[in-house]
Order: sequence, then structure tokens, then C-alpha cells
Amino acid sequence: MIGVGVLTTAGFMALDLPPGLILLAWFVGGIVALAGSVAYGALVRLVPRSGGEYRYLSELLHPAVGYIAGWTSLLVGFSVPVALASLGAGAFAETILPGVDLRITAAILIGIVTVSHAGNLRASKWTQDILAMVKSILIAAFVVVGLSVGSNSVEPWTSAPEADAFPAGAFFTSLIFVSFCYTGWNAATYAAEEFENPRRNVPLSMVVGCTLVMAVYLLVNWVFVANLDHSQMTAWIQGDTDRITLAHLVMQNLLGVGAAKAMSIVVILALASAISAMMLIGPRVYAAMADDRFLPQVFASQAGSPPRASVVLQGALAITLVFMSGFRELLNNVGSILAVASAATVLSLFRRSRWRGDARPGLVPLVGAAVYAMMSGWMVYFAMQSSEKVTVVGTQVPSLALWMLGIVTAAMIAYSSTLAARRSSAL
Repeated sequence: MIGVGVLTTAGFMALDLPPGLILLAWFVGGIVALAGSVAYGALVRLVPRSGGEYRYLSELLHPAVGYIAGWTSLLVGFSVPVALASLGAGAFAETILPGVDLRITAAILIGIVTVSHAGNLRASKWTQDILAMVKSILIAAFVVVGLSVGSNSVEPWTSAPEADAFPAGAFFTSLIFVSFCYTGWNAATYAAEEFENPRRNVPLSMVVGCTLVMAVYLLVNWVFVANLDHSQMTAWIQGDTDRITLAHLVMQNLLGVGAAKAMSIVVILALASAISAMMLIGPRVYAAMADDRFLPQVFASQAGSPPRASVVLQGALAITLVFMSGFRELLNNVGSILAVASAATVLSLFRRSRWRGDARPGLVPLVGAAVYAMMSGWMVYFAMQSSEKVTVVGTQVPSLALWMLGIVTAAMIAYSSTLAARRSSAL
């Protein structure tokens, strides 16, 4: 869950929000993720299989709806963030080794992670665990330094945006960025079948993970707003600094230039860990689709081994995106698209005809599903309002809506073609 986003996103938020509302947004984002994790926990007890949204929507609503979610994962859910994270790691590597080509560095990083996760389950497990552990220790060290050496009081910024009335538009738009930073709270569901006792351990891992990450995010952002003024918070957003994060600025203020450069290593490890997590969970979706014969069988699950072909597929897609130009604008829409998919998933929990025995959801998961869906709806509404408009047949249409329509159309064409091919082979 923890990537470079938590070290940069508050800079965007500071353009429109004062310190108190920035912290509130991170808290609300954590509560929304927790609500979603409680609802997904009930879904896992109903359907204790790998595949995440694809699996739940396919079994609880309709295979076509699940197929759309699966294509969302394939087209934007994992490959684009992997490519962007690897490019970020390459950019920060340049601050340590000037002259290295960031795209080559990004491709090499993706290649190493791909080989690790395609090898065997033990290597995949240790790669992710070690990266997550090292990243967590370094993030914890940053928080300790910030709280022990820096300021612990949050004062209003003299040049901060006025907040006489609650800025609902800016707040909910910021929640989109925050929710993207919480992306990954449902990661365990993508590989549920590889857990011991998935009905117990998958829900527990999501709730514990969300709680810990929310605490980390609040502490990190407390350090930011307590130790940086408004001009510093927004400096790199305005283009006044290059390839550094808010954490760099804090460390530079508190411990000097050397400590600030050391943050590049922290950022690279955070990005590598995020890439590893996405390379671990994304291929499980494609494998689940192949298991259901919606993708070629070469991508299907393999007993006792990772879905190697699916891992290689995602790695190849991500490396291709690294060397393409003009794809970065996708990042603005990925968070909203994923929010729609996960909101539809939690709402499938209300289909009573699919409830079974001791796996019947209780009141808490249903409330969590309602809260998550409602908040996701508000965020997507404000995302549509702020999305770049495109003229279509004389009408201004949000580009986000076009991306959603494009994914649904592509998925439905592929789904219909697959069904037609099945009927032909049956005849």
C-alpha cells in the first residue's frame, strides 16, 4: 500500500486545503479503505477464491460484469501504476547516480521484479516481504526523526487557502489522490487461494493492514504540515524543485543536504516495494480469467507455482508503457476507474440470493459496503467535474467518462468474441 504517493500527495492538497483539512482527508481516506476492507472480508467468506473484483462480480452479479473488472485490471489497474512507479524510481536513481537513463533503469527494475515473481512462490513471497519490511523500517525512521527533531505543533499557514466555508470540491478531489495512495488495501483478495484459511486470514490481513497504514499516513503527514510552510509544501508542485519529495524537504530542513539525498533511497525502495506488490497480485487476476477460459490457457494458474505467463504478461505491458510517450495522463483517471470497480464489488454484497450459511454477511460489513460505495460515488462525481473536457458531437464530455466507456466497450467486445468462439467450438 505504501508508495511514493504519501511523500508527495500533500503537496497537491496544500494548493487548496489548510493543514487541518489535509490531515482530515488522510483520516477519512483511511476510514473509507477500512469500510471497504470490512465489506471485502465478507465477500471473501462468500467466495474464498483468488481474483479480487473479477471473481466477486462474476460469481455474485454476472460473468460479464466481472469480465469488465478484469479488463480494467489488465488495461489500467496494474500495468500503468507499475510503469509510472518504475519511472519514478528511475528518476530518483538519477539523484544518486547522475547520468543514468531513467527509462532503462525503470525497465531493468520491472525485469528484476518480474523474474523474481515468476520464479517460484517462495522467491515471490520473500521478495515482497523483504522489500515491505525494509520500506517500513525506513518510513518509521523518518517519522521518528520528524517527531523527535522537528516541530510537533501544527500552525495555520499565513499564505494558506482560506477555509471560511468547507471547500467540498477541493476536499473530495483531494480524496481521489488520497484513495489512490490507499490503493492495495484489497490486495490479499487477488491471491486468496494461496492463503492458509483464506476465510479468516484474508479479511484479517486487510483490516490490520488498513489500520497500520492509516496510522503511518497520519504520522507522516503530521510531520509534513508541522515542519513545512505553505510555500515549501507547494514548491515542487509549482516546478520550483526537481525530483524530490516533501520528505526530502523535511530532512533537509532538519538534518541537512546529506539526509535529504538519503531520502532518494527510501523513495526507490518504497517504489520497488509497490511495484513488487502489483506484480504479485495483478497476474492472479489474469490467471483467474484464464481459469474461467476468458483468456488463453497459457495464463492460467499453476498448482504450487505462480502464474508465470501472467506475470510475464504484466511485466511486458509495463515495460512497453515505460517506453511510450503520452501515457502519463492515464494516472489522473486510474484512481476513479478503480473506485468505480471496487464500489460495484462491495454493492454486490447486497445480493441476498448469493448469501450462504455461516458466510452470510452481518450488519457491519453491509454498513461498510454502503459507506464505501457512497464515498466512492462522491469522489467520482467530483472527479468528473474536474476532469478535462473533450468535445464529442458538439458536447463537452469529461475525459474520465470516455475512458470508462472505452474500457467497458473493449471488455464487452472481447467478452462477446469469447462466448462466440466457445459456441463455435461446442458445435
